[in-house]
Amino acid sequence: MKFVTTRESLLKPLQLVYGVVERRQTLPILSNLLLVMDKDQLSLTGSDKEVEITGRSTMDSGESGETTVPARKLMEICRNLPEGAKIEARLEDNRMSLSSGRFSSHLATLPATEFPSVEMESGNASVSIEANRLRNLLEQTSFAMAQQDVRYFFNGMLLEVTAERLRTVATNGQRLAMCTLDFTFDQSQEQRIIIPRKGVFELQRLIGDGDEMVQLTLSSNHLRATADGSSVITKLVDGVYPDYERAIPTGGKNVFLGDRLEIREALSRTAILSNEMYRNVRLTLSEGNLHVQANNPQQEEAEESVAVEYEGDPLEIGFNVEYLLDVLEAVSGEKVRFTLSDANGAALVEGLEDNESVYVISPMML
Repeated sequence: MKFVTTRESLLKPLQLVYGVVERRQTLPILSNLLLVMDKDQLSLTGSDKEVEITGRSTMDSGESGETTVPARKLMEICRNLPEGAKIEARLEDNRMSLSSGRFSSHLATLPATEFPSVEMESGNASVSIEANRLRNLLEQTSFAMAQQDVRYFFNGMLLEVTAERLRTVATNGQRLAMCTLDFTFDQSQEQRIIIPRKGVFELQRLIGDGDEMVQLTLSSNHLRATADGSSVITKLVDGVYPDYERAIPTGGKNVFLGDRLEIREALSRTAILSNEMYRNVRLTLSEGNLHVQANNPQQEEAEESVAVEYEGDPLEIGFNVEYLLDVLEAVSGEKVRFTLSDANGAALVEGLEDNESVYVISPMML
């Protein structure tokens, strides 16, 4: 096995697959990347046995073969070569030699047969969607996923496919984000899968923000996404996602409209003096005004008022300020609408110019 290429041609697929490799591995082979040379095509694959990513690039020349090399060392070598540098790689005596100009190196290898490929069963459904639409679908909801919740299905994102729509939902039990795309899909049976947190982030790294097509293949245990010759295969979370629609409040009578950036900036400034553990802020609504207040155990406090469109009764309610800021970052458009029932009810947040996304935030005790 050998190939000749430029630094940039090798670095692009390398950066795609490198992120899935964990720094500390119990199996040495999982610290390596699988390199497969077929004619002039080099594929690089990284895996943690749950998520597998493959990137591809065309080499200037080469000979077929396969091996595995340490991911971190290969990445550091490529990063530290000058721009436009030419790289020559050759597999000799179970070592991979890499040379560029006056630089040469020899990396230890492990057999390609030891690399644990993810075996994906045949798909139940397949969807083609523009990359920018899929990226928006993921970005509008991924921030609301839990991180290490014992309710394991919260540590992932629900992907729902019907004949008329694509929908993603994420929640940690205290906040919820939902994004829906109208979509014509030749599918009689609804598909509901839970993508694990790491799989979601690797999907976001795979897809660009252009209008190139991304192919999604869904099976009972895996999801595969293919874009521009590269692919991600992720195992799915085994479980049933809760009935998220019951968590979306309806019938709230206290509605206010405001400038998204003004509210976000006021919250950001006030949050500096909020309780570092609970991150709670107090929102007080009165006619035409939103008053934001925060304090902490050191008896420090901050407050700011923002002009809003509100004509209801006075209302005081507390929220985790980080949850509010995340939502206001995700919402598109200049205006945002908050719908509240009372001081103990969850807030429904929507962008006036965005009819695809809905956000729910549970209140905190004041």
